[in-house]
Amino acid sequence: MRLRIGLAQLNSHVGNLKYNLDKSKKALDLAEKENADILIFPELFLVGYPPEDLVLKTGFLSDSRESLNDYIEYSKNKKPISIIGNLDFEVDAYNSAYVIYNGKEEAKYHKIYLPNYSVFDEKRYFSPGKNPLMIELKNGLKIGITVCEDIWVPNGPAVDLAEMGAHVIVNISASPYTKEKPKSRLEMLKTRASELSTWLVYVNLVGGQDEIVFDGGSVVINPFGEVVHSLPLFEEKIDFIDIDPISSTRANLREGKRRHLIYENNDVDIVKINKEIDMKKDIKKPNKKILLMEKYEEMYNALKVGLRDYIYKNGFSKVVLGLSGGMDSAFVAALAVDVFGPENVLGILMPSQYSSRGSIEDSIQLANNLGMKTHTIPIRRTFESLLKELKVAFNNLPMDVAEENIQARIRGTIVMSFSNKFGYIALATGNKSEVATGYATLYGDMAGGLSPIKDIYKTEVYALAKYFNDLKGGWIIPENIFTKAPSAELRPAQTDQDKLPPYEILDAILERYIEYEMSIDEIAEDGFDLETVKYVIKLVDLNEYKRRQGAPVIKITQRAFGKDRRMPITNGYKVWR
Repeated sequence: MRLRIGLAQLNSHVGNLKYNLDKSKKALDLAEKENADILIFPELFLVGYPPEDLVLKTGFLSDSRESLNDYIEYSKNKKPISIIGNLDFEVDAYNSAYVIYNGKEEAKYHKIYLPNYSVFDEKRYFSPGKNPLMIELKNGLKIGITVCEDIWVPNGPAVDLAEMGAHVIVNISASPYTKEKPKSRLEMLKTRASELSTWLVYVNLVGGQDEIVFDGGSVVINPFGEVVHSLPLFEEKIDFIDIDPISSTRANLREGKRRHLIYENNDVDIVKINKEIDMKKDIKKPNKKILLMEKYEEMYNALKVGLRDYIYKNGFSKVVLGLSGGMDSAFVAALAVDVFGPENVLGILMPSQYSSRGSIEDSIQLANNLGMKTHTIPIRRTFESLLKELKVAFNNLPMDVAEENIQARIRGTIVMSFSNKFGYIALATGNKSEVATGYATLYGDMAGGLSPIKDIYKTEVYALAKYFNDLKGGWIIPENIFTKAPSAELRPAQTDQDKLPPYEILDAILERYIEYEMSIDEIAEDGFDLETVKYVIKLVDLNEYKRRQGAPVIKITQRAFGKDRRMPITNGYKVWR
């Protein structure tokens, strides 16, 4: 007996019920054509993930049910069983997986383990389910249903399903990307399949949603923990594979692993479905190659997906940004051109009296290499006019950061003016090192609708820029941008290292403090100067108010600024004092 499984690794659009429904129908049509027995969608696919406070709207809950009913009706006289994610609402709301077959809702499963960490807020919206769910087909084939976090828990519902004889365990997921997570997640899934001696079919969401990127990477793993089929990262794909589900019984008899399971109960809901697996004339051969990426390829593709979906799903098609001649704006411009094409990216050069000739020339060369359009709008006269108007009020005090920030805010105003006039979305170009330490100007270079590299440390920006040039086969981002000292160019002979430690040191300290929540003493014990550590942490703590007002970020690390990291602005805990 061979079971033909369809994996619908698709990109949903939160709240766009018709769009998601139409995609699900097309996938079902394809599964019907391919003679699939089961078609599996990602978590909450019909509403999009995460729906957040849309779940609190009773109208949205009703509409999501109508969308599901539409899909159920569409499934009439079609052979595949669908396992599809959607909301359920009784007295409470549930994150649910529905089992649909031939115009009927055969069963539904409520997610049991609700994550409430990092970007997850599921306990805010959902109640947990109670019992695992298993469907049993006419010929005795048993398929367990789980949702995302359920499979991450070692002693979760998958244990009960395996103990009750599941041949296959399905996990529908919306697992967000963080750097190098695809590899660790795959190892977890392989371990889970092996320890349970079951087939594991994992279908993950793909695409960007606000700050979050979902990377796909759906897999089919046999009962010995071996990947037998793999879908690509960061791409939509519907694929089909034939498996021998009874091999899970043979694996269990040989390995005896289920006899050693530790589980709390076996109150599994078993729903019988009157479907028999038919014989297949052809065999869908598996793709056994594991489709992982190296670190910077992975990060670059995550940025592309996050940028693309944020812009397109919010109704924009063109972007504008300031070009300073520095690495950050150069890389963001290169990324944007790669995603949207040069005709949809506009760069604004805004030189002042402090701008070096090299920075202007580097920006022009970059734009020419990328094929993007630019405008040059000098800010010197505007800046001098403002200084003249402020002279009396400023009481002839010497120039300081106030005048430096005026320049950045003039530039921010110009970029936002182009955004308003032509309907472009403005991209802020600050990196995580600068945003962490406050080395950015509120309402100036922080202005924009999205900040694509706000979760990328400065040293990583350079590495990603090198990856981009290698990918394109030349110095698209000019060599001089790599070699010159980083500078905001807001005063004569300024460099970033006037106020900040070298980026290699700064980023290492920031990563320890932000990603891993290490204390001052713990960081210093790793070989860093204690006073430097205190200084850096002081900068991070004092600039929380800035970050709270910044543009949304594309999450890449384990702790991105935004809803992932929620420090109070008004906060008297100052460990650096």
